[in-house]
Amino acid sequence: MHMADALLAPQVAATMYAASGVVVGISAKALRNDEKKEKLPVMAVTAALVFAGQMINYTIPGTGSSGHLCGGMLLSALLGPQAGFLSMVVILAIQCLFFADGGLLALGANCWNMAFYGCFIGYYLIWKPIMHSHLCAEKKNTDRIKIALASILGCVLTLQMGAFSVVLETSASGITELPFAAFVGIMLPIHLAIGLVEGLITAAVLLFVYEARPELLTGLSGGAEKTKSRCSLKTTIAILAAAVVIVGGGLSLFASGNPDGLEWSMFGNSEAGYRENMGLDEENYGVSSEAARVSGEIQEKTAFLPDYAFRGSDSTAGTSVSGLVGSAIVAGAAVLMCVAGGFFRKKRRSCKSTE
Repeated sequence: MHMADALLAPQVAATMYAASGVVVGISAKALRNDEKKEKLPVMAVTAALVFAGQMINYTIPGTGSSGHLCGGMLLSALLGPQAGFLSMVVILAIQCLFFADGGLLALGANCWNMAFYGCFIGYYLIWKPIMHSHLCAEKKNTDRIKIALASILGCVLTLQMGAFSVVLETSASGITELPFAAFVGIMLPIHLAIGLVEGLITAAVLLFVYEARPELLTGLSGGAEKTKSRCSLKTTIAILAAAVVIVGGGLSLFASGNPDGLEWSMFGNSEAGYRENMGLDEENYGVSSEAARVSGEIQEKTAFLPDYAFRGSDSTAGTSVSGLVGSAIVAGAAVLMCVAGGFFRKKRRSCKSTE
């Protein structure tokens, strides 16, 4: 659901930058006051895992479309909504600048559509209420059931909200080739299917963490937090880091070649025998603006692995390298963000006050 610059008028793009910027500021302030030291390595490895996971497009059978992990629900369940949102912003910014995935002018909109809903709406409206509820209290595996249910419902709901926001933003940009009702009628159903798959993936990862190190999950009820850990923190992080390498460096080679939900909605996939949907011309569509032109020129200079491949090469090694290098950059950026923001500032003050 990474939007291209051509889908947004400059004034709409600026509005979305402002909205996402406000949330970044609020989240950064909350992160500075966080005292959980173990969140730093978890933030680095889970952000890298989401980056790697987003490289794997999974086919939606019978449609000619594909989807990929968004990651907001996963990160907010592990890090909390504020740290999760900032991690998503880092991921989206690196994808945009270094891999030309999503437009630079559209980055604010992409952060809102793909990060805000999953991290804040998904957490406060779905994840936390379900985890604190008495749902399935009589069941033996009540915590596992609630984790799976919250993951699936959260991913479905927030992806629907993100898809609907894409339609609103394109409509506000005056793209007349995209009739509002028709675009909604295509975008929401395909992202419902994509959200269901993402929910299952999210549930699988969170259930692993619950079994290995349950205290890493946020928003759990008191009883769940007392569940005995089966792995040390270092072991859990090592397993997740290994998953990053396997997914980013290996499984990414088997990603579906079908267009993702947004591209499929706009252009269809008639070459593979599927519907044309909106039937837009991939070479000439949307809004042309000076801001989009300048943004494109900047991306042309910064993207050293455009489209997750070596520039001017069809070698599959470019995909593996992109997965590994991108994951490492994301992990490093997450650590730098925490250090630069004074992540341990309050912790250090607290330590000094007890001396």
